[in-house]
This record gives sequence, structure tokens and C-alpha cells, in this order.
Amino acid sequence: MPFLASRLGRIKPSPTIAVTQKARELQAAGRDVIGLGAGEPDFDTPDNIKAAAVDAIRHGDTKYTNVDGTPALKKAIAAKFKRENRLVYAPDQITVGTGGKQVLYNAMMATVEAGDEVIIPAPYWVSYPDIVLLADGKPVIVACSQNNGFKLRPEDLAAAITPRTKWVILNSPSNPTGAAYGRDELKALTDILVRHPHVWVLTDDMYEHLVYDGFEFHTPAEVEPRLYDRTLTLNGVSKAYCMTGWRIGYAGGPAPLIKAIAKVQSQSTSNPSSIGQAAATEALNGPQDFIPRHNAVFKERRDMVVDMLNKVPGLHCHLPEGAFYVYPSCAGAIGKTTPAGKTIASDDDFVTYLLEAEGVAAVQGSAFGLSPFFRISYATSTELLREACKRIDRACRALA
Repeated sequence: MPFLASRLGRIKPSPTIAVTQKARELQAAGRDVIGLGAGEPDFDTPDNIKAAAVDAIRHGDTKYTNVDGTPALKKAIAAKFKRENRLVYAPDQITVGTGGKQVLYNAMMATVEAGDEVIIPAPYWVSYPDIVLLADGKPVIVACSQNNGFKLRPEDLAAAITPRTKWVILNSPSNPTGAAYGRDELKALTDILVRHPHVWVLTDDMYEHLVYDGFEFHTPAEVEPRLYDRTLTLNGVSKAYCMTGWRIGYAGGPAPLIKAIAKVQSQSTSNPSSIGQAAATEALNGPQDFIPRHNAVFKERRDMVVDMLNKVPGLHCHLPEGAFYVYPSCAGAIGKTTPAGKTIASDDDFVTYLLEAEGVAAVQGSAFGLSPFFRISYATSTELLREACKRIDRACRALA
């Protein structure tokens, strides 16, 4: 349409949201569909967090707050960073947004000029490149193969850096693969970045607490203090605290950058929900004992899904270190023919076939920048996951 801005032509709607919406529509129409597209824990928000929100309402904490977070929440965030990441941030070094996505968006809008390059390892969260494009930047996609655990190699990072590089985005544990960088792996990357002082680091630590098999989480500014003054450490309460709908994300970073992020936010949403902020304060300050209990369930689901998918002809599933996703290869199904006579030419075709033939909604690997793969979220019930894997097996065995 003529009146729409040309920038909209650079981006696409979120594929993960689209898949989840499609699954809901089919379910509403009476179709038996198992949705494995949403990155959303099936556990409920803990009661103490809910109670903090109710108390905030009852005590009249329903007014505008500071644009980028209440003092109480910023204090809780600072305590979390010091306690868990050995990072010290003052209140003016912390920003709170309406979800981690807004913090990322604000950071790109506040810093990226036309033509600036942002290095994004692939597979990547679907929103990274589109947000960079909205900010007139240039996403520089670096493929990270399954053979290397879907992780960025230092030599590939070094090769991607140019004089126009503004940011590198790191996500560990990763959406969509669950890949997580150990301390030594991060140190190898930060050693490269130290040699390029014009490059800033945005580290998306949203899945920090969702790690398995004794994996120890680390974040770049902790591993390499020389990067502290040019690192934005992003996190939130959505995943580990089962608060996706509360929409609270946050970050710590240099005070001038945090001030610029707040300036952008002041002219968009202004402050996040006062009620959500009260709940997030309790989440960070309150009991944390439910997290390992949830992780034990997620690990059981991960192990079951990986085991079942690796028995499916044409599929190969890597065992991830964290998050609640697996990213299986469907290379063995490419070129085969469905019972309806259609050729599976891509991972897009493959996930369409799963949905049409067996009512399993997954997300194609092309959405995350690396094919031929597909993403499954195992943040749903064990029973549904088992049934979904059986259906995937049946669909693949029906290919000729």
C-alpha cells in the first residue's frame, strides 16, 4: 500500500509467533494440533510473584514509574548481576523494558547508523536481523555449523569484523539451538573482541538459568572485564521465572548507552507496567528453589525428545546444553516425496508436511538462518512431547 513506510519491506513478521498463531487457529477450528513453536514454559508463574503483583495493586502501585524502571527493581537487578554474574552496575547503568525484545530494539535504535554492521551468529533468534534492519543497519550473518555445536568459532568472528562493525550479538544458551558457551569458549571470543575496540557486545542471557548436566553459565563482561565498558548484558524474567506475559526485560551497561536507551523508550512505550515491575522485583529477590526443580523436568524432556528424534529416519538431533529447544537436522528428508505426492525440497516444506499430515507445529530452520533444520520447543508437557515425536516418526517413515 502506498502510504506504508518502505522500511516495512525490509522485515517480516516473527515466524515463531506466526507458527504459534497458526496452531491456535487450527486448534480453535477443532483440529488436533500439538504446538511446539512457542518458547514459553508450561509452568505457571510462582505464587509469591503473583502475590507481589496483587499487593502492588492493593497498595496503589498503579501509576507511572520512571521510564526505565523503578528504583526497587533496579536495586534487585543490580543485586542479581553482582550475586550471579560478578558484575557491578549502578542504577544509572540499568534499564528496564517491556520485555528483552524492547531493550534490544532500543539499543539498536539508539546506536546504529545507516550501513553499520551487526554480526549475528546463525542460527539466531528470529528478531535479531529484523531489528537491525529497522535501525538501518546491516546484519552480517555468520553460519555456525552443527559440527561445531552451533557455536561461533573465534576465527569466524575475526573474519566477520570490518571497520563498519558496530555490534556483535551473542546468545547463550541459544534460541533456537540450546547451544551454550563455556568459559573457555567465551574467552576465545572475547580475546578477539578486545583487539577491536570499535566493536560493542550485546549478550542475550535470557536463558541463563536453563542449563543442564552441570554446565556453568558465564557472560562476556564477566569473563573479560576489559569489555565491561562496551557490553550490554541483556536478561529478563520471562523464561526462568515463567513470566512471559508479564513483559519485563532488563540490561546492564555503560551509563551513556543506558541513558540513550531510556531516551528512545521515553518516546515509545514509556515505562513498563508498574505491576509487572513489582512482580519482577519479587522474582529476583525471592526464593529461587523452583528453578532447579523446573530444570530437572526440562532435562528429562530434552533427553526424551533427543532420544526419540534420533531414532527417526532422516533426522539427526544434537544434544543442547541449555534453553528448552532442540534443533534437529531434517537433511535426510530433503528430496523425498510425501504420500500426497509432494516433494520435500526444504525445511519449510518439511514443517508444512508435519503440520498437514500429523498436526505437529514446529518452526522451519530458514527462519533462524540455518537450513535444513527445524526447531522444537520442549517447554510443553511430557505427554504431548512424546506424542509429537511419535507423529514426527510416523510422518518421516511415510516419506518415499
